[in-house]
Order: sequence, then structure tokens, then C-alpha cells
Amino acid sequence: MVVRKVGKYEIGRTIGEGTFAKVKFAQNTETGESVAMKVLDRSTIIKHKMVEQIKREISIMKIVRHPYVVRLHEVLASRTKIYIILEFITGGELFDKIVHHGRLSESEARRYFQQLIDGVDYCHSKGVYHRDLKPENLLLDSQGNLKISDFGLSASPEEGVSLLRTTCGTPNYVAPEVLSHKGYDGAVADVWSCGVILYVLMAGYLPFDELDLTTLYSKIEKADFSCPSWFPVGAKSLILHILDPNPATRITIEQIRNDEWFKKNYAPARLIEYEDVNLDDVDAAFNDPEEEKADEQSGNEDTGPLMLNAFDLIILSQGLNLATLFDRGKDSVKHQTRFISRKPANVVLSSMEVVAQSMGFKTHIRNYKMRVEGLCANKTAHFSVILEVFEVAPSFLMVDIQNAAGDAADYLKFYKNFCSKLEDIIWKPPNESSKSRISKSKSKKR
Repeated sequence: MVVRKVGKYEIGRTIGEGTFAKVKFAQNTETGESVAMKVLDRSTIIKHKMVEQIKREISIMKIVRHPYVVRLHEVLASRTKIYIILEFITGGELFDKIVHHGRLSESEARRYFQQLIDGVDYCHSKGVYHRDLKPENLLLDSQGNLKISDFGLSASPEEGVSLLRTTCGTPNYVAPEVLSHKGYDGAVADVWSCGVILYVLMAGYLPFDELDLTTLYSKIEKADFSCPSWFPVGAKSLILHILDPNPATRITIEQIRNDEWFKKNYAPARLIEYEDVNLDDVDAAFNDPEEEKADEQSGNEDTGPLMLNAFDLIILSQGLNLATLFDRGKDSVKHQTRFISRKPANVVLSSMEVVAQSMGFKTHIRNYKMRVEGLCANKTAHFSVILEVFEVAPSFLMVDIQNAAGDAADYLKFYKNFCSKLEDIIWKPPNESSKSRISKSKSKKR
């Protein structure tokens, strides 16, 4: 059996898959410590222009070193891959615990909330605002302690800039001022998200939960919610002060720490004096023009012809054109559209997620269903699309796209722009592909 190694790390089984990365179990051969190794394909990152976003996330995770934040040990790189070495967390997501067990006891909810506040406060002390705090991004270690993860949407404002302006995060957890597009304080907005999380821990469900985004945003902006009868008076009072729709009067982290309900059995995190943070390995992993050039070229290699099956033959038959099954004309594109792919389902899903994020949208994935949310093209209204991947034959996938919220014209613009960036995964019958190649070759001759 061949043991694969990267530097001092011995690589084991795959334990998860992200947007365009695999997470492997690995072991430090020098110390015996177990770690999680996130393996990213360099050419994919460069192709989708995600280098700066990933560099920012890595740099932030190296800066924020706290017992309740997932620890990033180091970054390694080869010609084709980037390896991010992370603390190995075994307890899963806090979200899964709520799903499986329902609401938590008062003492358990309080303990997680205390650890969350400690971790978030430390991030803020380093000038880092998470902006996507939710139970899915809170992991649990083997001792049951909370670990904040996923800094992909975090921000560290430029010097002299006090307000953030990007609308991002998961709608149910987002503060009302983030939705107003007038600029917001990242620390105050994070506090709101912490309040929603506390409510979920104690109730087992969300305070703001509507299928229609317009109704959802309206309730968030008015803080239109109610606490269940089983909430203790102290917890209810604290939540009401946190979920204050006015950021100017919303309770601060310092005030939360002085709250009587919060202080019960509170054991502040013991901070460890870490060594000076060095970001040289981050720069070295990404900043090699020769490697980027080589990887961009390797990403264009031909994968060879695909074998035909019965489904191919039906579509290719002139007498049985099933194109309308997948794209039903001008009227249907306003609300629902479909395309076909012959790529593996995980490739299709991750490609769509990367493209949606590169267009400035927030994505949420459960199994093979993805929700895309953000602002419409003119930045005046919210927009939401549902994409679902189906297998219609062994080597054919169908992606069904539906307009969940937003104007039909905005949906059409999104669909065309989105698909234009997915040419690598959208399959077209050979006659269409050849026409496309001919038109491209003519344009080059001109």
C-alpha cells in the first residue's frame, strides 16, 4: 500500500467536499497530530478568479487565533494544488445537533452562546467581521466546545472606513441594516446574527422564517417575532435587546457580557499567547506567475469523446427532437429553465456554486439543490433562484432552474449571464456544438 504524503503530512481518507475542494484526513508525522487538509485545485481557483477571496479567507483565519475559532496551521502548495492545513474537528455542525435533537436545554444553549460571544468578540478585536454567522458555520470539537468556521464572507474594512456596504450572509440570520443598503457596522450586524442563533438554540426553529423573501425581509426589518412560552425571562429579555432593529440602540457585546442571564456559570476563554502571525506561506502558495500560467494551460486539456447511450441517440434523431423538454421557449424562461450536462453531479454543482459566487451571489446547498440569493442587476431589489440537479440517464444530468423571487426580466438576464459562464459543463447536441465552433472560427478569421 502506497502512503501519500504532502510535506510532513500523511494523507488519509476523504472526509468532505466543499465548493471546489476536497477535505482529507491527514496526520502530522512529526507530532502525530490529526489535521484536516483542504485540497484546492489551483487552475480552478485561477479560472474562476477566486484567488483574492481565498487568500483573504486564509489570511483572516491565520490572524484570528482563538480557542473557539477553527485553527489554521499552515498553507502548502504544489504546482497544481494548494493545501490548507486546519484543526481537525470531530463533533460535526451545531446545525446537525439542533436538527437531530431539537431545542437545547437552557444551560447548554447558554454555554454555546457564551463561547460564540467570546469567539466573535475576539474576531472583532482583530478588525474581522464574520457576516455569515449561523449554526451551519459553528462546529463542535470532541469536548463539545464550539468552533467558528467558514470565513468566506468575512470582512476586514480598509483603514479609515467604518461602514461595510456589501449585502451578504444567509437571509434568516442577516441584520435589518444589512438589507437596507445604506452601510452598516460589521460588529453590530454580527451581534444580531448571534441573537438569532441563541433563539434557534433555545426554540429549535428560526425567529424569522418565511418562504417568500419579501415577507421575510419585512419581518426582519420590523423585528416581527415572538418568543415561545418556555423561554426563561432572562433569556427572553436578552434576545429582545439583541434583536433590536435599530443598530444604534442594539445591545453591544460588552453589555451582553454584563447581562445576568449570560453571566451564569460563565467561564471566559483562556487565551493562549500565540507567536507572531506570518502570512508569507499564503503569498508563496498563490503568487507564482509561472505556475499560474502552467495551470491555466492544463485546465484546457481535451477530456476525449463521450460514449453515446440510448438517450443520446433519441436526442440526435431528427424525427425525435426533445429540445423542448429541456428549454421550453421564450415564455418559460421567465420562470423556469433547464439545461443538460454530461459532467459528474458534484462537478456540475460545484461549478454552478463557484460561478454564482463570482457573480456576487450567496449560495446555500443541501444535497443536490442550491439556492442563489442576492441583489438584482440594478441593485434595487432582492433576487432568488432555485437550482436542482437530476439524473435522467446514467451519463446525463438535468439542471432545473426556477425563479423563486424577483422580476422575470432580471431572472432572464441572470440565466443568460449564468449559463454563458457554464459553457464547460452545459452539453449541446453535436450539430449545435459544430455550429458554435464554426461561428467562433469565422469570427477569428475576421
